[in-house]
Amino acid sequence: MLKKNWGRIIFISSESAQHIPPEMIHYGMTKTAQVAVARGLAESVAGTGVTVNSILAVPLLPKASVTLSRAWPNNKASRKPKSKNSFFNCPPFSLLKRFETPEEVAAVVAFVASAQATSINGSAVRAEGGVIRSIF
Repeated sequence: MLKKNWGRIIFISSESAQHIPPEMIHYGMTKTAQVAVARGLAESVAGTGVTVNSILAVPLLPKASVTLSRAWPNNKASRKPKSKNSFFNCPPFSLLKRFETPEEVAAVVAFVASAQATSINGSAVRAEGGVIRSIF
């Protein structure tokens, strides 16, 4: 990449890098470290055409469950959590009020990988549907 003076390195991280779940500190720590590694790599290629970024996504439902996730806001029965920390509940702070689809996250990744995203470097790009409540 450096020889060609162009390339993209993209880490698929998680919103847990900034919004560490108390029941999964070990996971959040690894995602935070991943964002730090990406930033360090970006600094090491500064001034070149190579960019290094992280995408902060939320957990996605398997493809077979996408229909369920799209119906979630309209299905009162599915709004009742099976347990307080059930993985299959819509993220409680999601501004989308549903799970994201793999295609939605992929669209963000495709943009960050494109030539139009040259100025995005060393960033933690949020593709998490508004789950992270901070504005920074």
